[in-house]
Amino acid sequence: MIFAYLDEFGHAGPYYGRNHPRFNTSPVFGLGGFLLPENAIRPFATRFLKLKTALLAPEIEKSDKQAYEWEKKGSNLFTANSIVRYPHIRAAMFRLINEIRNSSGKVFYSGREKIRDTEDVRANGLYTTVFANAIRQIDAYCESIDESFVLIVDEHSSRKELLETAAKTMFGHTPVRRLLSPPFEVESYLNQNIQAADWVATIVGRMWNHKIDADFDNYALYEKYFWTRIHSVATHSTVMQRPKKNPLPDTSSEGALASALKKALKEKAGSKVTSVEADLVHVSIKTATLD
Repeated sequence: MIFAYLDEFGHAGPYYGRNHPRFNTSPVFGLGGFLLPENAIRPFATRFLKLKTALLAPEIEKSDKQAYEWEKKGSNLFTANSIVRYPHIRAAMFRLINEIRNSSGKVFYSGREKIRDTEDVRANGLYTTVFANAIRQIDAYCESIDESFVLIVDEHSSRKELLETAAKTMFGHTPVRRLLSPPFEVESYLNQNIQAADWVATIVGRMWNHKIDADFDNYALYEKYFWTRIHSVATHSTVMQRPKKNPLPDTSSEGALASALKKALKEKAGSKVTSVEADLVHVSIKTATLD
């Protein structure tokens, strides 16, 4: 049996651009984490706890909590500054990726590039769409290795919608066959593996922010440090990109033929120009300009 641990990356709300005063968080939204065989679940959690404790011992001590009930969000740990200034921070992610590989696991993510320049974005609709696609991709992987799977996610405010989406994906049109039950929600601060999934999802989200929008230029090093490592262990993972819009042709400057045709039209201004003639001249000008 496969256990899939997933957390969110990106942002489900509107996006206009990196430099927009309000809607500037992320051009993508998705779910990321990893897939582990059942016999690796407890050992992996133990190794992650040891990694977290060694890496962040001073912060844990200041919290007055035990390491097993304390968490550090990936978005706060793997900042664009920290992965450059502190080699041990990025080395911790290298080690986590290696732990997934050594546990016979796989990195997994599924996401979408969002529609831009509109506030008419249904965050819950985007979440459930991405969630359903993630289930189908994991199901395809499990089908390929002849295993069933269960899904573990962090607590979410739209719990009802997620459970309904999972049930529909399991039992509706073209149902998935390998998912054993609707997803289990857990408290992230008490679950080591969902914390590890959050770290992986952070890296995935920031790599794709830069890949989708070059204005995230300070995220370029996420791709440099982590892209190859992540994808050497990943399976059935992608962010669906929107088709690029072709720019409209520049008609501000006209060629010689276009100018001549317009001049001919003006010279006929004193005489009656039929609609057919006018249309022909208009088409000729447009063609000449494009050429």
